[in-house]
Amino acid sequence: MYERFRCGSTSILRSPELHPNPENATVDELKVAMEAAPNKRSYIRLNAMRSLMLGIERGTVCKQFCRSDRMVRLWIEMFNRGGIDALITKPRPGRPRKAKLERVRDLLVPVLENPSQAGQVHWTGVKLHGYLKEHLQIELGYSTALRWLHEIDFHLRVPRPWPERQNEEDREKFLVELRALCADPKVELWFGDESGIEGDPRPRRRWAQPGKPRTVPYLGDHIRHNVIGAVAPQSGQIFSLIVDGVDTDVFQFYLDEMAKAVPPKEGLRQILILDNASWHKAGRLQWHHFEVKYLPSYSPDFNPIERLWLRLKADWFWDFIARTPQELSDRLCTALKSFMDQPAKTASICSIRK
Repeated sequence: MYERFRCGSTSILRSPELHPNPENATVDELKVAMEAAPNKRSYIRLNAMRSLMLGIERGTVCKQFCRSDRMVRLWIEMFNRGGIDALITKPRPGRPRKAKLERVRDLLVPVLENPSQAGQVHWTGVKLHGYLKEHLQIELGYSTALRWLHEIDFHLRVPRPWPERQNEEDREKFLVELRALCADPKVELWFGDESGIEGDPRPRRRWAQPGKPRTVPYLGDHIRHNVIGAVAPQSGQIFSLIVDGVDTDVFQFYLDEMAKAVPPKEGLRQILILDNASWHKAGRLQWHHFEVKYLPSYSPDFNPIERLWLRLKADWFWDFIARTPQELSDRLCTALKSFMDQPAKTASICSIRK
């Protein structure tokens, strides 16, 4: 790997001049590789090789990238042996774990699902960090503790309020009947419900820098509309009305209009499933060609249209402020129409969970 030459009677060994092999990659290919470089180190190596292939002296390249001549020669040798791939740095393995993930899982999962086992009411990241350090008897960083939580598939979520008055026997009986109805091709199920839409925005979590609080404007005029709706989860069909409030008379008007929009079908039972609101159970209601069935008490999770309301508010009313009732009504009409125009999407959102 060295060249020998003589100077008078003295024999001298000299390292041969190294140049990038142009057969391994062109200047344009090196530029493309630079733009796709996974990290800064790879980018510098590729850029240095491209500079050399453009005719820039090696000494100049060393100064430009603040690297020694020995380092640049090493890059050239790597490039000549393996091309572009040889200059791309691979992820380096970190330090070995101080505790096996299986041990962490066995320790954390029971207390995360039932904090009372560890004498806690609820967990925070700081509490879990201290709990792990105490029980594993190791030095452990806070970020490492959070990473372990994600690795065992736990994420920070706000729990849903859940009614205590549910009757599990009634819920199980309803599910059995619902499965039978879903399997019957001569049955068309509709799920109905009401929801309120506020004119003031619903603030959501977002990224912000410390010391620069984010604000969301609101009017405080209490502009509000109600929407009555019903969805057929199998087809994604929706029928809805926007109203100022809901009582028995308003709900009867909704049933009258729905009976016109969803006419009877020969040989098909059309069943409307509702919650136990008082106006849904009024004795003077005319149901037309619909059969009515009621959800078990305190069981909104069995009503697929509840997910439609959540999606509607998240997609269309996040940070939206209505300055007039008409503005809120127009926005609500547009939101509902977007779901009516996409029955496949609506059917996916409102799929029946049996």
